[in-house]
Amino acid sequence: MTNGSDISPALAAKAASRTKDAAPVSSAVEAGGPVQGPNNTVAPTEMTGSQAIVRSLEELGVKDVFGLPGGAILPTYDPLMDSSVLNHVLVRHEQGAGHAAQGYAMVTGEVGVCIATSGPGATNLVTAIADAHMDSVPLVAITGQVNSAVIGSDAFQEADIVGITMPITKHSFLVSDPEEIPRVLAEAFHIASSGRPGPVLVDVTKDAQQAGMVFQWPPKIDLPGYKIVTRGHAKQLREAAKLMAGAKRPVFYVGGGVIKAHASHELIELAEYVGAPVATTLQARGAFPDSHEQHVGMPGMHGSVSAVTALQQSDLLITLGARFDDRVTGVLSTFAPNAKVIHADIDPAEISKNRTADVPIVGDVKEILPELLAAYKTQIDGEKPDLTSWWATLNRLRETYPMGFTEPNDGLSAPQQVIQRIGEMTGPEGVYVAGVGQHQMWAAQFVKYERPHQWLNSGGLGTMGYSVPAAMGAKVGNPDRVVWAIDGDGCFQMTNQELATCVINQIPIKVAIINNSSLGMVRQWQTLFYEGRYSNTDLNTGHGTVRVPDFVKLAEAYGAVGLRCESAEDIDATIAQALEINDRPVVVDFVVSRDSMVWPMVPAGVSNDAIQIARNMTPDWEQED
Repeated sequence: MTNGSDISPALAAKAASRTKDAAPVSSAVEAGGPVQGPNNTVAPTEMTGSQAIVRSLEELGVKDVFGLPGGAILPTYDPLMDSSVLNHVLVRHEQGAGHAAQGYAMVTGEVGVCIATSGPGATNLVTAIADAHMDSVPLVAITGQVNSAVIGSDAFQEADIVGITMPITKHSFLVSDPEEIPRVLAEAFHIASSGRPGPVLVDVTKDAQQAGMVFQWPPKIDLPGYKIVTRGHAKQLREAAKLMAGAKRPVFYVGGGVIKAHASHELIELAEYVGAPVATTLQARGAFPDSHEQHVGMPGMHGSVSAVTALQQSDLLITLGARFDDRVTGVLSTFAPNAKVIHADIDPAEISKNRTADVPIVGDVKEILPELLAAYKTQIDGEKPDLTSWWATLNRLRETYPMGFTEPNDGLSAPQQVIQRIGEMTGPEGVYVAGVGQHQMWAAQFVKYERPHQWLNSGGLGTMGYSVPAAMGAKVGNPDRVVWAIDGDGCFQMTNQELATCVINQIPIKVAIINNSSLGMVRQWQTLFYEGRYSNTDLNTGHGTVRVPDFVKLAEAYGAVGLRCESAEDIDATIAQALEINDRPVVVDFVVSRDSMVWPMVPAGVSNDAIQIARNMTPDWEQED
């Protein structure tokens, strides 16, 4: 490597020709803020493409990356070893790298970064990339690719990862010229983190990593087709305020976009002034405090009766950063049938996609909410609408149908009690990361969420195996917080190899395995809809004399602490013991009843009006006039 005055003439001319017509970084990314890292400029310096990858990540402010080396990405791993800025966490499976980067991004608000090699290394990232796409998580995945000369020849470990990931990324880049590396990475970070966040893939051929180039920072980039609207349209804001002023049964329908926009404070300010109920979706838990008197719960298939009722009987949905997902709406044609819809979202493609918006507002909800509050104040001129009757209905429902559970009659612990006590004993400063299934829904229902970034889960894609690596990434991003991976015995067995990563890298997560010895949610559906025919759902992990595997021994084999709790009397003591251990991971095998079910429940294919609070039991609805 040489300084700028020693650059070879050929490389200098090549660099100049590639950048002379492009816009500078600051003008290209004005809507989303600057992409350069802590240093303002870097003088032209000769280096390899792989060194440029490492240097670009440093300039972009990246501190932690998750990855696994292989042949096509090996040139980049050599200079990565010399970086004093980047902390690389070596995972045991590339899917773990992707989920760890997601967990890191979700607790820090920064772009998560994962690295893999070509072929199977890259395809192992696909599930995590798709997961990030569904849940709008800012992620940059860097993959090695075979030499550009052999692309398309079915070379060893070749896969068209750009083509594979196009439907599940905001953008996918293939880089075969090393001079493009700084610009492409700057663009990737900007695209991933601005507007509606999401994953971006950067695939770099091996020869581009090995070849020489001239590194300059900040790079000159140009994204003419990528425009983001952040301010709400004044006329639409006025129309929204009119609807809010005239509504008798308004509801704030809050989605994960509020958390992604870091707009929780603005939401609380608006909601308190309006005085309407607030329902937070699975992805929005913590955007509005559970303890707040206006919070009516989580809506949807396994939502609270009060939240589902609020949406169904509303005359106005104030929809913020939500997408009318089928798990919230049930049968779409019967969802909130008498409600007008205000829909505010950063992504114009989401507005009126599933439910036509009476007032569409495209923009960043962090900017829209204060503007909407100002428009509402002007509209009502100090005379707030009377919502007393509406609140009387909802309060009766909250009192009549609180979230609860039935004690099992098989002598084993109630899984809901286990999760509730984990939340109560750890508190709102902890981070809770769930896998997918019954334990995910119980964690959403029975842990109290008081702040954003407290709750992580795979919502849109529903990825089993998400919890342990995502918790690992969350702990790297928030090392001073207690991080619980609340997992199922099925989910845990998909990615538990990352316990080795946690032990070796001193990442002391806590894993609560809600062990019902079965694929619990599938078994619940078999109980309710398949006449109890339990086809291939028994995992043999916790009930009876055979444990395959023995989770305590498995944890100890990895160098973690293994604990087991089989009775309700021992729940608190076991959790307390786990909370006291902070020098290594802890795995707790909570053996729970396999017959416990997630209630309330809206069966698939029916209206939300058919919500069941227990088997064959529906609420006694109170319809407002």
